[in-house]
Amino acid sequence: MAERESGGPIPDSAVVAVLRPFVRATRPVLAGLRETDPFGLRARVAAEAGPDDDRGLRDRVLDFLATVEVPGTAAWASMPPAQRSRWWVRRVGRFTTLAAAVPGIGGALANRLPISSALGAAGQGLVLVAIAGEHGVTDEDEVIGMLGAVLLRRELVVERPDAEADAAADARAAELTGDLAGPEDRPTLQRVGSAVWRLGRALFAVEDELDKHPHGNWFHSALGNLPVVGAVGKYLGEWSGLKRAAREAELRLKVA
Repeated sequence: MAERESGGPIPDSAVVAVLRPFVRATRPVLAGLRETDPFGLRARVAAEAGPDDDRGLRDRVLDFLATVEVPGTAAWASMPPAQRSRWWVRRVGRFTTLAAAVPGIGGALANRLPISSALGAAGQGLVLVAIAGEHGVTDEDEVIGMLGAVLLRRELVVERPDAEADAAADARAAELTGDLAGPEDRPTLQRVGSAVWRLGRALFAVEDELDKHPHGNWFHSALGNLPVVGAVGKYLGEWSGLKRAAREAELRLKVA
């Protein structure tokens, strides 16, 4: 857990030291989801269309796929930032929310640790960094400040790291990125789930702050405590929280 002064609140510098590698680690994940064919649509067409197939038909299919609103298509490029942000919430956010609600996706160890809040905050953080990028906000310190405000309800004082702290943040980010570090490592549900688990484990260093992240209402909490259907309650609660976090982030980004 991050060090604190005289048993008081975790200082801003310690929180920033946790969030900086977190933000850096999200970038390979998000780059893969933005720049590749995340659902394999084009690859599937290329594999199924043999050399003897009608080229006109294949071209028409590819033209149709170009109109699908996913990263890497012409339709995506023409979408306004708010609409692209909703894509991250509805598509990728469902993956990250599932990883938070069913920790086993991220590894067996997650089932034995009380890190539900950490996983929820990590999934939300991943999507919020993506939303910031869609609004043209890529400055690391600004993104860290946004995460502090939305996830931790704190207006952080974010200072540029010195050379030693910068190198440490790079090294920690590489650990968190894991098997999504290479350009050939296409994101999958399992890989994204594992990344959310690692990111959540990193946020566990500021455990006392994480219950502040947007989550569901009393009904979701009550449902989450029941046997069998508990995962459903956690999913609904985290899904509700993610949508609220996205709205708050967009409002902050527009004001800024």
